[in-house]
Parts: sequence; structure tokens; C-alpha cells
Amino acid sequence: MNSIKLNARAKINITLDVLGKRDDGYHDLSMIMQTINLCDNLYIKKTDTGIIEMKSNLSWLPCDERNLVYRAAAKMKEKYGIEEGISIDLSKNIPVAAGMAGGSTDCAAALIGIRNLFSINAGNDELMAIGKELGADVPYCILRGTALAEGIGEVLTPLPPFPDCTVLVAKPPINVSTATVFGSFDINNVERRPDNKKMAELIKAKDLESICRNMCNVLESVTIKNYPVIADIKKEMLENDAIGSMMSGSGPTVFGFYRDYKSALKGLRAIKSRFHFKEVYITTVFNTTR
Repeated sequence: MNSIKLNARAKINITLDVLGKRDDGYHDLSMIMQTINLCDNLYIKKTDTGIIEMKSNLSWLPCDERNLVYRAAAKMKEKYGIEEGISIDLSKNIPVAAGMAGGSTDCAAALIGIRNLFSINAGNDELMAIGKELGADVPYCILRGTALAEGIGEVLTPLPPFPDCTVLVAKPPINVSTATVFGSFDINNVERRPDNKKMAELIKAKDLESICRNMCNVLESVTIKNYPVIADIKKEMLENDAIGSMMSGSGPTVFGFYRDYKSALKGLRAIKSRFHFKEVYITTVFNTTR
């Protein structure tokens, strides 16, 4: 095998709670994450150059050491003594800086793809350990599916598969700094927190309506204050057949759960008509076979 193609799937947060700030500057989190079928695409091939070469469909995206995909390739090359060159073509579809782990899932796919391409004897746990050094969400993006993530996001507990449903994703044309959101978060001024134990039970029961009623992201209080359009998107989705709607991660992306494609299409048309966003997508949840 000289080349491999991979899908790098986005994630959304079903819940997100911030428990406190750590001595290392990060925050302890407790959140339930879900993979969806909105994907970036990676094409990785062996070359005889001995170096890492990377390109992307986004002209402004760094394709050097500043990119997690490039850094993942460099880590794999060094750790496993890969002498051949590695060429990576990244096609971005997941919105950038959107709270959907786009960079992390690309990094995870690169780790998996290079392992498989070069027949490296390394399990997912080993790749997760490498991924943790690159980004807190990378281990989850290797695991995928439905999971409780704790610590800074790297302590993972797989959960039962999420109920099948259609997902509408809308990203307004704004960029949100994750560091700024966490820096502005006041842990003593949280009005509502998610109950992750209860949510796990609702997911196991495949009770989508109750899941939607109990979704909670404590960072909404910070991001919506600065970008009220996020609340407007949520309202528009709920008024157009969404069962539930919430911001993902630190924002600004908003997602809504729908019973079927027809209902989600109604929501998409309403969002595009009112806000004229370019980055609006209909997709589905992705579940692993566990």
C-alpha cells in the first residue's frame, strides 16, 4: 500500500461543564462528546523524498509545523523511524475555529493513517498517548462515537451509541478565541450545570427528546454575551422543528437535532434566509460499532 484516504469527522458537545482551573493553566472539564458525519478528507501517500510535504484546499491554512497534521506526521516519523517521505493532502470541510475539533480530528486521522500506511504495530491507546501531546481533543477524535471526557478532555469513558438523528450545523462568520472564553468564564456565576450521569442514562435509553431538554454548555453564558447571534441561531432552529439546539464547545457553531432530513432542511432554509451564512450543513450522528 502506497497511499491511504481517510475521513476526519467533526465533534459536537452534548454537555460541557467546567469544574475548575488547574495549576497548569488548563481547566478541568466534564463533558459528553459526539462524533458527527461532517468530515474533512486526508489523502496520505509515501514518497521517496524523506520529508513531510503538506497542502490544503484552503490557501491561508498553514501547512508546516504550525499545523497539527504536520506535527502528527513529524511525531510518527521520529517515534517509529520512518525513513520515507510523507505527502499529505488535506481537504477542509469542517468549519475552522468553530468548536468542532476540526484541527484535532485531522490530527487524529493523520496518526491513524500513517500507522496504517506504514504497517506500524501500535494500538489506538498508543496513538492516543501521542495525540495527547498534540492536543486535548485528539485522543477523543481517535476514539470517536459517544464518550464522557474528563480532565482536560483526555480521560475518556465510552458511552452507549447516541440515538440516530439528523443534525443541522450552522457557523456564523465570526471567530471565537477559546482562551478568551475560558479566561472570561466565572465558575462562581453558573446558573445551570449539566448532569452527565443522567445524560448518559438518557443516551442509553435513546430518549432524544429528553436528551435535548437536558443538554447544557456552561460556556454559552460567556460566548453568547459577546456574540448574541448564537442565541438567535438557536431560537431560529427551535422555531423550525429542531428538537433541541446548543452551542458546541466554546463556539461559535450551533447545532440542532432533528427527527429527519426533511425537518432539518426546513431549518437550514430558515437559517440561510435569515442570516445568509455560508457554513450551514445537514449531517447525521456517527456511532462506532461498540
